[in-house]
Amino acid sequence: MQIIDKYFPILSDTQKKQIDDLYDLYTDWNAKINVISRKDIENLYLHHVLHSLGIAKMLNFTSGSTIMDVGTGGGFPGIPLAILFPECKFHLVDRIGKKIKVATEVSAAIGLNNVTFRHAGAEEEKQKFDFVVSRAVMPLNDLIRIITKNIKTDQKNALPNGLICLKGGELENEIKPVKKRALVYNLKDYFSEDFFDTKKAVYVQI
Repeated sequence: MQIIDKYFPILSDTQKKQIDDLYDLYTDWNAKINVISRKDIENLYLHHVLHSLGIAKMLNFTSGSTIMDVGTGGGFPGIPLAILFPECKFHLVDRIGKKIKVATEVSAAIGLNNVTFRHAGAEEEKQKFDFVVSRAVMPLNDLIRIITKNIKTDQKNALPNGLICLKGGELENEIKPVKKRALVYNLKDYFSEDFFDTKKAVYVQI
């Protein structure tokens, strides 16, 4: 929890408690349904919560924004972002039912009321959102092809509506087809831990 305080010091007591409760909840659920690598659960805040919140360093979502998290797994980046932006609405989608169950149960346990869930592939989701977020769920071009239908045309944020992905490693070839409408943020510019040396947030205007 200290690492979240370090980079997001202006959190309410409610937000702090919600984030603090995540460790025991994910540890408990992970013992039943493996959504995080068993050896990685002790790094929950660094590798999963703070990594998810890297999106907030790229864009501070305007109140009332709607965001879909594609391939959310156990709720990343959607649940940490929903805690950080309680005035926004998040829709978490995953094709694996047991992962959506974990995300749903964790969200309910911490009292999040700005999150909905769907057990489905993103191809099946027809609702429209201001932004789609994801964490290395598939190659960028494939994801853009699937989610373009889900992006609203009316704008309310500092960046035009589109896609924000958390990615790692070399991205030059992956970004090349959309380079003119993409921005790449190096998370190491915001977070000093070694884990973020190769981590990036990629925005693509849709």
